[in-house]
Amino acid sequence: MFTQAELDDAHRLVTRYMAPTPAHDWPLLAQALGTKVIIKHENHAPTGAFKVRGGITFMEWLKRNHPQMEGIVTATRGNHGQSQARAATAMGLRAKIFVPHGNSTEKNAAMRAFGAELVEHGTDFDEAREAAMRTAESEPLFPVPPFHKELVRGVATYGLELFRAHPDLEVVYVPLGCGSGLCGTIAARDALGLSSEIVAVVSERADGAKRSVEAGHLVESDSAATFADGMAVRVPVQAAFDIYSEKAHHIGTVSDADIADAIRLFYTATHNLAEGAGAAGLALACKEKDSLRGRKVGVVLSGGNIDMRLLRMLLQGDVPET
Repeated sequence: MFTQAELDDAHRLVTRYMAPTPAHDWPLLAQALGTKVIIKHENHAPTGAFKVRGGITFMEWLKRNHPQMEGIVTATRGNHGQSQARAATAMGLRAKIFVPHGNSTEKNAAMRAFGAELVEHGTDFDEAREAAMRTAESEPLFPVPPFHKELVRGVATYGLELFRAHPDLEVVYVPLGCGSGLCGTIAARDALGLSSEIVAVVSERADGAKRSVEAGHLVESDSAATFADGMAVRVPVQAAFDIYSEKAHHIGTVSDADIADAIRLFYTATHNLAEGAGAAGLALACKEKDSLRGRKVGVVLSGGNIDMRLLRMLLQGDVPET
């Protein structure tokens, strides 16, 4: 997807606006998995999630290529929207963000704090996305899709940091929603000429991507009723599918109960908060731990933006209802 030079250029741009995030090994996680594990802490990014990187590269591209635009319009469940609002506002642009009704109240508040004009529409991400794209037809706002080359180039910089620090990683677990994080990790691996297995993780309640790979064409899931909102996608993205269907080692599913256990494990083992999607990689690694013995494993903690209401339930041992 990208040359090493293209990713190095992206990294120089991204690190003008944020510091690289750490990658730590945690002994209690090593005990839980029975092997060495490296956590890439994208929960330490300025918005609390990896998406911030793509917002930076995308907005710089937009200013260069579409200077007539007054801003952007897009849809999100939260982390993408925070990224777009932060980057747009920093570059003097508007950010109109669509979210579904019932979206995370804390993520909504964060998007507004970063300067977003928030619009609630529809019952899930895909309905909000359709409304956002229609808005672009009537306002001088550039429609930002959930997957775009410049978003992926920015997001790939976390993979660049991870693989440069740990080129001997044998398996890396990455959550899969619309696909920028997964494809960015694949892009970084390939640009550096490494052979790490990249494993994608989806919710069993939003498993369209897995079913699509098995069928050889896009298959929508019936719903996306998971509290892991970063993976709550009904309709897979074709451009992302074209990459991960060929380049991901495999796609595994996790239940909401698996994710809840992983959030609690992250907290007890590292005292880091993980949102649902952020814990999905660890959840699948725990399920597949018998096959990981003796291998060096990477897990992307892609975000830590979990509402207090959900966190309270999880720390009490419950699984949030959706």
